[in-house]
This record gives sequence, structure tokens and C-alpha cells, in this order.
Amino acid sequence: MHIITSTIMIGLGATALIDLWALARRRLFDVALPDYGLVGRWLGQMPRGRFRHPAIRSVPPVPGERLIGWGMHYLIGIVFAGLLALIRSPAWFAQPSLWPALIVGVATVAAPYLLMQPGMGLGIAGRLSAKPWSVRLHSLVTHIMFGIGLYAMACALQVFAAR
Repeated sequence: MHIITSTIMIGLGATALIDLWALARRRLFDVALPDYGLVGRWLGQMPRGRFRHPAIRSVPPVPGERLIGWGMHYLIGIVFAGLLALIRSPAWFAQPSLWPALIVGVATVAAPYLLMQPGMGLGIAGRLSAKPWSVRLHSLVTHIMFGIGLYAMACALQVFAAR
């Protein structure tokens, strides 16, 4: 399979796995689902020159924010899958191994810790949230799940390509 197609498929699948994890997390731990509309609101403010907000919920809605947020959620998953290809080389897709995928998954938690959470008013690594350690733990576990998803999707593509 072509490297770009593989990257897209692996990124989409790994991102879908973390969405399934969010549903399971809600049932198992009564944790609210992520609101990607708020992510879209944050991103939608950027062309207006606003990158940080004291509380993103208090910012006026942006037209299409839910679509923006969900679309970027999946696009970022694809980009992070491409990061794995850059770090390990495209050959990783032909012979996937778990550790590189997990390392990339854990490393990508830097994005919410250092960019998204501060930009949306939660501070670095959610330190201004009501439960900072809970926010950190759930972010970390979600990104570990993303790493598992990278590996699982690469393995699934190998099975599919062998047919």
C-alpha cells in the first residue's frame, strides 16, 4: 500500500480508537466526553489573532466549530501517524512494532499539555483545571491508546494487504 494511503488509514484508525476509548471511559469512569466543538472554537479564533483564552467556554461560538474541531481531531491523528513514518521510516508500516508506536503516542501528549490546554484556559498540563491530575492522567492514557491504535491499524493494514 502507498505510504500516504497507509498514513491516512493508520491515523484515522488510531484516532477512531481514542474516540472509542472516550466512550468506554465515560461508561467506566463517568468522565465527560471531549467537546471537540470547543477545540473548533479555539482554532476558529486563531485567524482573528487570538491564541489563548482565559476560559474557552466563555468565548463566543465560531460558525462550524463542531465540524472544525472534529475535522482537526482526525487531521492531527493523520499528521501524528506521519510523524511515526518520519521517525521510524516508512518501512515501519511494512513491519510494525509496538514500542515506536507507543513512544509516538506518549510523545504526542505534549500537544494538549503544552498547546491546547493552555490555549483554552486550562494552563500547562491542565494545572488550572478543577482536577489537574485527573486531566493529565486521562490525556496520557488517551495518547497511550493512540499509540496502541497506530500499531493495531498498521497490523490490520498488513493483514488486509496480504489478501
